[in-house]
Amino acid sequence: MGFEAGFTTPLERKFARFGESLSVTDGAVIAGYASLFGQTDQGGDKVQSGAYGGSLAALASEGRRVKMLWQHDPAEPIGVWDEVREDERGLWVKGRLLDGTQKGREAAALIAAGAIDGLSIGYRTRRAVKDDRGCRLLTELELWEVSLVTFPMLPSARVAAKGTTPEAEDAWRSIAEVLDEARRELALR
Repeated sequence: MGFEAGFTTPLERKFARFGESLSVTDGAVIAGYASLFGQTDQGGDKVQSGAYGGSLAALASEGRRVKMLWQHDPAEPIGVWDEVREDERGLWVKGRLLDGTQKGREAAALIAAGAIDGLSIGYRTRRAVKDDRGCRLLTELELWEVSLVTFPMLPSARVAAKGTTPEAEDAWRSIAEVLDEARRELALR
């Protein structure tokens, strides 16, 4: 978390790893879910349906876009998100990696090779409540950026390059479940 100029609340980040939901096509177009509703991440947060609505409306009314960054680095934009919207499943994004930038070309190659498999949102919490289990339910967020990242926080979803088979997806999902359980066990110690 970091404080942005002029703000007293920190900019937060929420990571997600996506399977068949994100792929590279035509060399540079990516599309998939940057956030899934109702799933508890490793930080104990759950984004609720509708949490992005106000932020997306405000950005549209101001003629601004959500930024596409490399590893949350504001000095390294790597593309543009042409479409960012909520649906019943989560926050869906579609954009283009810019092959005129070195990092854009690298990101496309790393996704295609399976070396990068995560997305992360950069946001500021506007409204949240705790549930009876102590989980923070995020009900209103100010979305700033969606980054391609190496280590996502929501392992239940992963990036896959075009052509990944369902069998490989099932294997990766099983591995992610084992790792999640190990992380939970270690956190309890």
